[in-house]
Amino acid sequence: MIRKTRLFTPGPTPLLPAAQFAMAAADMHHRTPEFRALFQKVLAQLKVFVGTQNDVLLLSSSGTGAMEASVSNLTSPGDRVLVLTAGKFGERWIDLAKAFGCDVDVVKVPYGQTFDLAQVKKALKPEHRAVYLQATETSTAVRHDVEAIAKLLKENAPEALLVVDGITGLGTTHFDVDGWGIDILIGGSQKAVMIPPGLAYLSVSEKAWAAMEKSKNPRYYFDLRKERKNAVKGESAYTPAVALIAGLGAALDYIAGQAGGDLEKGRIALVDNAQVNAAATRAGLVALGFTLFAPTAPAAAATAVAVPEGMNSGDVVKALKTRFALVTANGQGEMQGKIFRVAHLGFFDYLDTVAFLGAMEHIAKDTLGLPVKYGEAVAAAQEVFAKEVKA
Repeated sequence: MIRKTRLFTPGPTPLLPAAQFAMAAADMHHRTPEFRALFQKVLAQLKVFVGTQNDVLLLSSSGTGAMEASVSNLTSPGDRVLVLTAGKFGERWIDLAKAFGCDVDVVKVPYGQTFDLAQVKKALKPEHRAVYLQATETSTAVRHDVEAIAKLLKENAPEALLVVDGITGLGTTHFDVDGWGIDILIGGSQKAVMIPPGLAYLSVSEKAWAAMEKSKNPRYYFDLRKERKNAVKGESAYTPAVALIAGLGAALDYIAGQAGGDLEKGRIALVDNAQVNAAATRAGLVALGFTLFAPTAPAAAATAVAVPEGMNSGDVVKALKTRFALVTANGQGEMQGKIFRVAHLGFFDYLDTVAFLGAMEHIAKDTLGLPVKYGEAVAAAQEVFAKEVKA
C-alpha cells in the first residue's frame, strides 16, 4: 500500500504549499527596498492576524526566544512575578523568570487541569511586576481562560503586566488583545501560520514599552526596543530569516484569501476551523472508548488522549506512524507513555480529521484490542461537522 506522510503534531505543523514556494523564491538581501517592503507588509498583516493596534515584532528565533524577551525586557533582578503553570510550558516560564533573577510566585495545578480563578485572585499581589501564563498549554492540550485572568489583573493588580504565550493559542482561540489588556502575546511560525520553525512574533502594549525603560535586566539580541526602532524602517535589528518571512507573508495572504481577501475574517475562519476539527476529533475518540485528558477545558490547538490503564501511549504513536505514516505526539515529561496528542491548528481541514479517525479505528482495534466497530468514530465526527458547519 502507498503511504503518504501526514503530520498531526502540535508543532511543527503541515506546511502550506504556497508558503513553501515563496520560501524557495526568497532570494533577496535583507537591506534592500524589496525586503523592506515585504517586511513592512508582513508586520502590518501580523497586527491584523493577532488582532491588535499594538506594535507587533518579528524575531528570528523559536517561540522560546520571545518568551525570554518577555522576561528580560520587562523585569529587573528581584522583581516579584507570578507564573500560572499547568504543564511543561508553564514550567518554562518559571525557569526563565528565575534565570533573570526574578522572585517567582507560582500558582500550579495538575497536568490536564486549568486554574481556579479564586486561587489566582488570592495569589495576585499589588507588587507583582508581571503575570506569565499560556493561552493553550500545548503539553496537555488545555485551554486557559485568558479573558477571565486578564479581568482579575485589572481589578486586583492593575500595575502588573499580562504576558501570554499564545504560541498554539493564536489561530485556534479568539482573543481581544487590546480589550482584555494583554500586554504581550506571543506566537510562533511553526504553528497556525503553517511555515517551518524559526520565527517568533509578539504584540507589545504601550504599558509594556514603558516598563522596558525601567527594566534593569541585560538584553542584547532580544532587545525589543532595538527591534521596534528598526521595524519603522522596514528592517530587523540583526540578520532576519528572509525566506521564513517570505513564507509567512504567503501564509497570511492565504488566510486572507479564505475570506475573500479579508485577513481579519480569515483569522476568524482559521480559529473556527480548528475548533470544529477539535470538537469532531474529541467526539470520535470518545466514541472509540478513549478518555480525553483535558475534558473540562479542551484546547482547539490539539487534543490530548489518555490510553487505557496498562497501555502505553507510545504504542499508539508508533503504530500510527508504522502503519499509516501518520505522525502524532506522545506526552511530555511525566505524561510520556500516558497520553498522546493530535493537532488541529493551521493547515488541517475536516477531511484530515476523518482520515485520522479512520486510522484510529484500526489502531484501537488491532493494536489496543478495543471492541471497535468500524465507522463509529468517523460517524461521531460527521455528526459534529453537520451540526457546526452549514452546507
